Amino acid sequence: MVGVTDVVVIGVGPASCAQVVAVARHGAPVELASGAEAAIRQGRAVIESLAGDARPHYGVSTGFGALATRYVPAELRARLQHSVVRSHAAGSGPEVEREVVRALMLLRLSTLATGRTGVRLGTARAYAALLNAGLTPVVAEYGSLGCSGDLAPLAHCALALIGEGEVRGPDGTRTPAAAALAAAGLSPVTLAEKEGLALINGTDGMLGMLVLACHDLRRLLRTADVTAAMSVEALLGTDAVFAADLQGLRPHPGQADSAANLCVLLAGSEVRASHRTPSCTRVQDAYSLRCAPQVHGAARDTLGHAEKVAARELSSAIDNPVVTPDGGVASNGNFHGAPLGYVLDFLAIAVADVASIAERRTDRFLDVSRSHGLPAFLAHEPGVDSGHMIAQYTQAAIVAELKRLAVPASVDSIPSSAMQEDHVSMGWAAARKLRRALDGLTRVLAIELLTAARALDLRRPLSPSAATGAVRGRLRAVVPGPGPDRALAPEIDAAVEQVAAGAVLAAAESVCGALR
Repeated sequence: MVGVTDVVVIGVGPASCAQVVAVARHGAPVELASGAEAAIRQGRAVIESLAGDARPHYGVSTGFGALATRYVPAELRARLQHSVVRSHAAGSGPEVEREVVRALMLLRLSTLATGRTGVRLGTARAYAALLNAGLTPVVAEYGSLGCSGDLAPLAHCALALIGEGEVRGPDGTRTPAAAALAAAGLSPVTLAEKEGLALINGTDGMLGMLVLACHDLRRLLRTADVTAAMSVEALLGTDAVFAADLQGLRPHPGQADSAANLCVLLAGSEVRASHRTPSCTRVQDAYSLRCAPQVHGAARDTLGHAEKVAARELSSAIDNPVVTPDGGVASNGNFHGAPLGYVLDFLAIAVADVASIAERRTDRFLDVSRSHGLPAFLAHEPGVDSGHMIAQYTQAAIVAELKRLAVPASVDSIPSSAMQEDHVSMGWAAARKLRRALDGLTRVLAIELLTAARALDLRRPLSPSAATGAVRGRLRAVVPGPGPDRALAPEIDAAVEQVAAGAVLAAAESVCGALR
């Protein structure tokens, strides 16, 4: 695990997911390894050998995209590289989050470090210095089609490198890039052949968001097991269906992990034991309880596939043209975002379904015909008080939005660049909607947590399991227990913070050990 203050060394090999999170989210500093610097020098030598060639070479002595047939003489090539950065910095809309921009920049630096892009060592060092100074280029929501990479977002980062555009400083203040560079003791870079193109042609934005999403979803899926266990317990469900021998009849690994989590989370529960008697006539629980491992597990397996795709992309050198191992320069299509777009969309489907089953468990608590003895809507005095009635409305509204966000972006394509770029991935759009979906799932799980904890309180004097009891206790440190109606929004927000910060998961694991 990379610590917050550890220096992340960028070598010729791939950056790890942990390194991406450390730099993007926690501001860890970066430096280029000596091997990476040697590879950068070697790649640059190839580009400089072509700069004086009378024959045209794409990105070195030609225009870009549909303008690739235009030969550019030596005296105009510095202008060519600056022009491609300025013209491609065409983003619009709300600002993209700081952590996304920093992830994007780290991943572009990682590709520069392979020596396959042909940039000068000084340019790569200047890019690292921008990260280390805490200067975050202002990048807009719209502008990337996810093919030829994330052109507009990367161009806004390159624009800051040459002292143009705007950045956010370490304190979040928005300021012109030139002034921010000067204040940090940095000088703008004057780009040479191939460098403008090398700085903007990559899948780094969508990959950065995929890595961050995988990191967050891994925690949220374990948290979903915690809230599901609380719901099964408080709804007087059985944990017998989660037994390993039954789960083994359908050997999906994610399902086995989720079921094992539910078993350890429910161990020792007085609430569960209270109805395991001959007088209990219920044969089986509703799907939202009984099938939690199947849904949560399928989401885990989907996540596992996405993590494999992310690992492959982290091992890639994305640029066009690219410096080849034999010392040549070749055009290619590796910048196409289809592999990322597909898994980003796939994850959005899984997120929506995990949220959907959580909402169904929550709804069961509120209906006296299905809650097995709990008051209507878990209200203090039903009819006078409405309890959690509208909390479920909020949850349902979020789930409906998540279903819309699950519609894939990667099946769309709008041709661009005079039909030269006639099929694009829309991977950036897939990544943006997945970030919104993860926020929605966090909120849905928080409302299930609030409702299940309230129901467990109402089952007193029976005690929950040690693990779910620890979670309830952690929540009660910030949210009071049952009572007359009060404004729920602050309590929902407090629960959201507990889920997002990992406090819910930590409370459970403090008792039962690390969950799978």
